[in-house]
Order: sequence, then C-alpha cells, then structure tokens
Amino acid sequence: MQTKRVFFVGVGGQGNILATKLVGEAAVLAGTRISISETHGMAQRGGVVESTAVIGGASPIISDSEADVIVAFEPLEALRALRKANPKTILITSLAQIQPFTVSLGQGEYPALDKILQLLEDKVDKVVAFDAMELARSAGNPLGVNMVMLGALMAVGDINLPEEYLREAISTKTKAAFVEANLQCFDAGLETARRILG
Repeated sequence: MQTKRVFFVGVGGQGNILATKLVGEAAVLAGTRISISETHGMAQRGGVVESTAVIGGASPIISDSEADVIVAFEPLEALRALRKANPKTILITSLAQIQPFTVSLGQGEYPALDKILQLLEDKVDKVVAFDAMELARSAGNPLGVNMVMLGALMAVGDINLPEEYLREAISTKTKAAFVEANLQCFDAGLETARRILG
C-alpha cells in the first residue's frame, strides 16, 4: 500500500484535531496502518492548529513538499500551509475567513481571496475551494465544518480509506446527539467537492 500524507490546518476551535482523530479511527477500522500527530499552538486564542494523518506510514511527520492532500479549514491558513505542498498535491480549503488578531487590531491586512486562490492554484495540482461554514449551517450543524471537510477529503479519493469506515468513525466516535447532523455535514462536503472536481 502506498503511503498517503494528509496535512490538516486550521484555527483553534474549528475541529481539525477531531477530524484527524476520526481519520485515524477509520484507518483502525479498516485495518490500515496510521500515524497521527497534532500541534495545538495558541489554539485557545484563535491560533494555528496543525495535525497530520499518515495513512500506511509509520511516522506522523510530513516534511515540506511531502503532503499528498492539504485540508485547510481557512484560506489564509491554506496559504501558510503551502510549504507542505508539491505540484501533485490536492488542496482542499474552506473559503470562510477568520480574521487573525493582527488584522482585527488594524496591524495587518487580509489578502484578497482571489489572490490567495491564485497563489494556491499556482503551487498545487488541484484546489477544491468552497465555503464549509455555509455548508455546515445549511446542513443544520454550524459547528460541523470539520465534518464538511472530512466529506471533501473523501471526495478527492485515493487516501487508502473506504468511505464506510469514515462514516462508522463519525457514527461511533462523535457525540450521539450530533451524529445525524455530522453525517449530513459529511455528505454536504462530499457532494460539493465531487461537483467541483467534476
């Protein structure tokens, strides 16, 4: 089995650590080797949160230019994660912006979204970009951005994990009261990304 390296990045509170753990759980259910890691940083203050899932590999480390897939929960964080990309990388990003403190304080400027997307497209093979926050709201779970992003990750395919195991992980490892809404968010991300990829 070929090793697949998935790099997750977002802002504290978006749930990318849970998303990574669910990928890990799905791999265990599938009997696939998995290594995951997480870096919280200043997560509680809206700082960057990075995590990795190396499917079929022994080490959770994803060096620069090694990511097969980057899952960015916020567009500026997608731009910052480009160091992990190479010309074959698929990059999935939400377009919902979360202003960094420097921008909120008037000490910086958030780049134009079209400029961010152009920089991303110039560096990777494919960019799958959509507003995950809006999709989560429409699916009835405003906190389900991470489930939307997992659906999109599944849509890009080729990560050595059958879809049913990720669904099972969501069903058994998230709070029972949210399972149905989480799966609706997952489906919304899956369908949207498939539509974008054609």
